[in-house]
Formats: sequence, C-alpha cells, structure tokens
Amino acid sequence: MELLSGAEILMRMLKEEGVNTIFGYPGGAVLDLYDALTKTKFKHILVRHEQGAVHAADAYARVTGKVGTCIVTSGPGATNAVTGIATAYADSIPIVVVTGQVSANLIGNDAFQEVDIVGITRPCTKHNYLVKDIKDLAKIIKEAFYIAQSGRPGPVLIDIPKNLMTEKTSFSIPKSVKLASYNPTYEPNIKQIAKAVELIKKAKKPIIFSGGGVILSKASKELTKFAKKTGIPVTSSLMGLGAFSGTESLWLGMIGMHGTYRANMSAIECDLMIAIGVRFDDRVTGRIDDFAKGAKKIHIDIDPTSIRKNVSVDIPIVGDCRATLKKLNELIESKEKEVPKDLKEKRKEWLDKIANWKKTKPLQYKQKDTIKPQYVIESLYKLTKGDAIITTEVGQNQMWAAQFYNFKQPNHFVTSGGLGTMGFGLPAAIGAQVAFPKATVIDIAGDGSIQMNIQEMATAIQHKLPVKIVILNNGYLGMVRQWQELFYGKRYSHTEMNITPDFVKLAEAFGAVGLRAEKKEDVNRVLKEGLSNNKTTIMDFVVEKEEGVYPMVPAGKPISNMLLV
Repeated sequence: MELLSGAEILMRMLKEEGVNTIFGYPGGAVLDLYDALTKTKFKHILVRHEQGAVHAADAYARVTGKVGTCIVTSGPGATNAVTGIATAYADSIPIVVVTGQVSANLIGNDAFQEVDIVGITRPCTKHNYLVKDIKDLAKIIKEAFYIAQSGRPGPVLIDIPKNLMTEKTSFSIPKSVKLASYNPTYEPNIKQIAKAVELIKKAKKPIIFSGGGVILSKASKELTKFAKKTGIPVTSSLMGLGAFSGTESLWLGMIGMHGTYRANMSAIECDLMIAIGVRFDDRVTGRIDDFAKGAKKIHIDIDPTSIRKNVSVDIPIVGDCRATLKKLNELIESKEKEVPKDLKEKRKEWLDKIANWKKTKPLQYKQKDTIKPQYVIESLYKLTKGDAIITTEVGQNQMWAAQFYNFKQPNHFVTSGGLGTMGFGLPAAIGAQVAFPKATVIDIAGDGSIQMNIQEMATAIQHKLPVKIVILNNGYLGMVRQWQELFYGKRYSHTEMNITPDFVKLAEAFGAVGLRAEKKEDVNRVLKEGLSNNKTTIMDFVVEKEEGVYPMVPAGKPISNMLLV
C-alpha cells in the first residue's frame, strides 16, 4: 500500500470519482490541498467569491449530470459557500463541497477562521462529514460522492482539519460503499404500476405534471414516449422545463403562479394528474384545497418523503422516474388493445378545450415603443433557435425566460428554483460554459440580481469563457416592485435602483464587450452582435420600467385565479 498525505488522498479519490474540474478559492486552511493540486491535471477554476464557486459547481452538475466539486477554505470561506449549498439542496443537485478546517486540536477554541460548518450546513446538506481520522478519509470521499448522486441527489460537505491534510497513512481505493441506513428504492412496485395503468386507461381528461426529478433521472426520452403514446398533454414545474420539448403540440407550458392559462386551467379541470418527479410546492399549487381537487392523482418520486407531503395522492409510486416510466411504457404497450375505443374521442374533446384556452388566452404582452422584456426573450429564442444553454438570475427575468423561451431539451435551463437565489445566474453560466466550452451559454439577468455576483465577470475573463449576459434593465428590483404595485398600493418602498452601474463601461472595465439597446429596433442588432463574438459580453437592454410578469396568481389564491395582461 502507498503512504499518502490527506491532501494527496483527496486528489487521488477525486480522480477515482471521475472529477476533472474543480471550482474554488484558496485560503490558509486549504493551502496543502492547493499545493497538492499543482501535481495533478485537474482543471481548477478560480472564482472571485466562494458563493460563485458553489453556484458554478452546481450548474456544472446540472448540465453534465455529473457531481460538481468545489474547494473553499475555513471560516468565512465556508460560510460564504452556504448560500450556494442551500441552493443546490433546494433543487436536489449533486455537489461535493470540500471545506478546510482549523487543526483538530484547535477545534472548539475559537481559533482564527474557525467555524462549525458541519453544524451550520446540517439543515441544507444531504449529508456532511467532519473528518476526524486520516484513515477514514478515502472511505468518506467515496461515500460522499455516492450519497450526492444516488437516490434523490443533493449536496454533501466534507470538512477536513488542516493537520489531516499533511498527516500520512497507507492508502488503498475503497472498493464499494455500504451504508446500512441508506438504500434508495430505484425499481417501482409493479402492482402500483398496474393500478396506475388502469387509471390512465379510464381517464377522460388526464394531464402529466413533470418536474425536476425527470431531468435528474435522465428520463426525458421516456417521458416523451409516454406522453405521445397515451396522447396526454404535459405541463411542468419551473425545474422541469426542457424535459418535454416546448415545441411539441402536447405541451401546455409551465404551471403555477406564473404559469400559462391553459396549464393552470388543465390542472384545475383534469380528472387524472400523473405527477412525475415533483414536490407540489406552493408556487405550483396555489391554494392546495383547490388544486386538482376533482382529479385522481398518481405521484412518482424516488424520495418517499416527498409523496403525500403537500398533496394527497391516490397511487403513490416510489421509484426512479426513468425506471418507472420505462415500466409504465412497457405495460401500456402490452395492454394497448384493452383501451376502450371511445377513449380517443373523449380525450379529443379535452384536447380541443385546451387548444381553445391556448388560442383565446395565450401568453401575451402589449407592445409599445419602449423595449418589452418579453420581446427580448422572444428575439433571443428566434436567434438561437432554442439551442442555447440558458441560466437565469431570480425574479422577473427568470419568469420571462421560463415563459417565452421554448426549451426543447433537458439540462439547458439552469435556474435557482427552490431557494430563489439572486446572483445565481452569472456563476452558473460560468459553470455551464466550463462544462461545454463550445456551447452558447446565456445568463438572462435583471439589473438588481446581476449585481449580487458581478465580480465573477473577472472569472469569466480570466478563463476566457465567452458567456453572454442579457440584462433586462428596468431600474427596479422588478418582482418585488410588481408585488408592491399590485398589493401594496404602489408604495415602492426601497425597490427603485436609483444608482446602477453603466453596464457597458463595467463590461469594458473587466475586459469584456459591452453593448446597449434603448429602442426596440436596436434589440436584434445588439443580440446578433453579442452572440456572434467569442468574448464575454454584457448586453444591456433598457426595458419598460413597470412591466409585470403575467399571468400571475396572487399568494394564497387557487391557480385558476389568474391576473392576466
């Protein structure tokens, strides 16, 4: 057996787990890890803030399906990472975060840059470790990667005291992971599948409600096959966008607070809802006692604690979304001849009703001489033909992107859904661009949110990453302003951004390209110029100041109670 230091063991185990890219920021407690990095071939992306490192690793995981990895130092380095960890936890994203810690003999003594990061992150990690014995390090790292990506994915933190990074021990690669109390259920109960098929056969007004779990389990093809085979229309949560192509005729659009009229009304009037990889969160359901209250519900999820947590269901199916959809497709095909002959006609009436909703109440906005943010997104979609990776900040920009950019494939919409983290989009774009250097990666941002992590422009420039930033600049914290307009008598309490940077000059200061559009006729010119170059680019669109996101369901109301344009 080899005799290796803790730092060397970490590098060897990261290589063993297939890691090739690390995002991070060095500091005193991780100097030995960074020294060990010099003897490896890992690609390391130096960020400008630890939050950016975790968001970048998170996005890297979302677009590749692999585990994202980052390293930060102790104390403030670790606490700066907490928002990123909580973001990944809320959206079930597999990342491993390695934090430095003060030497073991100093823990609990208020040492310089000491913080109990294990205690702090316990509520927002899937699991975390404080390494106490160098002999356990290899096993812990293997467990961490297994836990992060198995079952319902999530972030795992490994806190390594500084003295263990230089201590040496005999090293061998652990062959397997055995965790007695952790055994995710991948294969669904076939009896429950059969019950589901019987409900599907009888339903006159069914819909499929897909979520982020479909994307995480790589089940897009199976979902598409299932929908087309059964002729059942599909809606999606924000996190599920792209799992079913937005160009398909069965696509209803996003459901929920800012969902399409047809998606929300379909959920209210359906007689069967097939929910796949969803949480039924409050932004989707609105008032729960009115949500699909006349419908039977089938709920498929790998996490048994998510089933019946928010909404009662008739047929719970615990299992991996992909494995379950495969079984559903097989059983439906084997029983296809038993489907009643009049079912297609009954469902035609349902589809015709949905088509009428789409025709009479489509997503729309009132065009003026000023630049409408929706028009910018529509123009961006036409120019990219839907083939770009889109990241977003959080707020109105995020909702307009979800509504007006038709996502055709999974892993191309990267956004903070559960936590709603402002400042996510730019470091996320960096992570996605690192994963796919030749892809078009665009961060759709607001002028408020982009300033949360604007320092990561330097990261993009240093690593020659041609990310594109489309700023919908309305001079407000737009979504909060919209709520103040609608529900607080237009009392705009501290939501106007009286001082914002000149984003063109700011881009140039970083060494990037800066472009601006102030008139509608300038939009396509700026987009074409910004997308055609191979440089980090900010495109600043001065949009209608008080434009709102519609439809909108007021908090606490049923999703049928939509405010329209």
